[in-house]
Amino acid sequence: MVEWSSAHFMNRTPNCNCSVCKKDMYRRPSQVLSGRVFCSLQCSGKSQQKARECPICQSNYLGNKKTCSRVCANKSRAGIKYTREGLFNKAYQGTILKEKVAIERGGVCEECKFNNYAVLQIHHIKERHLGGGNEMSNLKLLCPNCHTTHHLGTSIWKKH
Repeated sequence: MVEWSSAHFMNRTPNCNCSVCKKDMYRRPSQVLSGRVFCSLQCSGKSQQKARECPICQSNYLGNKKTCSRVCANKSRAGIKYTREGLFNKAYQGTILKEKVAIERGGVCEECKFNNYAVLQIHHIKERHLGGGNEMSNLKLLCPNCHTTHHLGTSIWKKH
């Protein structure tokens, strides 16, 4: 009678190669028939990645980045003119809007003439959620007190 040990199953003779790294290994015959066998999860992942050509150095690489390396990424940015547009930065857009209104209207609160540009805020006469836009005719430059008073009304606090 033959005794089977766990070591006997661990040392099987290789019957195929990894599709990626070509390492010798054993897989069940049904797996070998598929033609795509992998020795590890890393090799399985590499097989699913598309090879790309780097636009800078024309070398092939795997991955979803625009370039093959940080060096090529830096080269691709060389010569880019960084403008102060900030098309997707809402905070920056608000700053630009405030500058435009301040230049046109003097940089003071349009209600009480408070003269501290650092605290002034943009107010939309017709609010944006009601269809108002960022046209100059729809904007006012207000201090925080006037802005809050406009939105919340006069104080209801009374002295006793």
